[in-house]
Amino acid sequence: MHPNGLGSTGKGVSVTPQVLILGGTGEARQLAAHLVGRGVRVTSSLAGRVSRPQLPEGEVRVGGFGGIDGLADWLRREEVRAVVDATHPFARTMSEHAARATAATGTPVLALRRRPWQPVPGDDWRPVSSLEDAAALLPDLGDRILLTTGRQELAHFAALRDQHFVIRTVEPPEPPLPPHVTTLLSRGPFTTDGELELLREHRIDAVVTKNSGGTMTTAKLTAARELGLPVVMVQRPPVPEVPEVGTVEEAVERLGVTVTSPGTGGE
Repeated sequence: MHPNGLGSTGKGVSVTPQVLILGGTGEARQLAAHLVGRGVRVTSSLAGRVSRPQLPEGEVRVGGFGGIDGLADWLRREEVRAVVDATHPFARTMSEHAARATAATGTPVLALRRRPWQPVPGDDWRPVSSLEDAAALLPDLGDRILLTTGRQELAHFAALRDQHFVIRTVEPPEPPLPPHVTTLLSRGPFTTDGELELLREHRIDAVVTKNSGGTMTTAKLTAARELGLPVVMVQRPPVPEVPEVGTVEEAVERLGVTVTSPGTGGE
């Protein structure tokens, strides 16, 4: 074991270990590229919620493991040397399963979690703990809402009949939906100029988003600030307490793999 992390030696991974990376985030793809480039056997596990995901380097599996016991069995069967939880910051169930399955099998685990966004001067953020709380704020914020919380769990907004929602998702949103919606299918990264144009074109009064962090979608926050729009910011749920890093470079170091050049993965 690396004395400061998950690798096998202080000089890098000396055998060909099986590393399981959970999640289809940009950071997960970057990490897979780093490790595969150093001869590490990597399996990336994707939830399968996107029909055409951006695939990482290395081996890929799609779909669940069958709960905590199923994941633990898979770790034993595949002789996994380390698990990296690089899931979306709001994928609480998978993070809990990973923590419990690795504890049951004695498999080292590391969470790669991008740092949350922080407000800056000029921001008008309305922090809430849930989508339900976000929906409760909207009647006082305006009639036209940009909703960027993903395509699931939109039922929380379905009872709001006086607002028009512009829902932006990668794939079509799942019903039930509010009665008045415009759907925009788009994948980031987005630019500030593009977000300003969108907010003006749709006459947006407020933005609702989850605090996912990262750089792909920060432009909407900048645009909202420039236009003086309130942002209802859904805070992250609590996650299991496991060793955690905030960048791919830190994850590589903790895994004990020596890296001499950046990876090729995108966000």
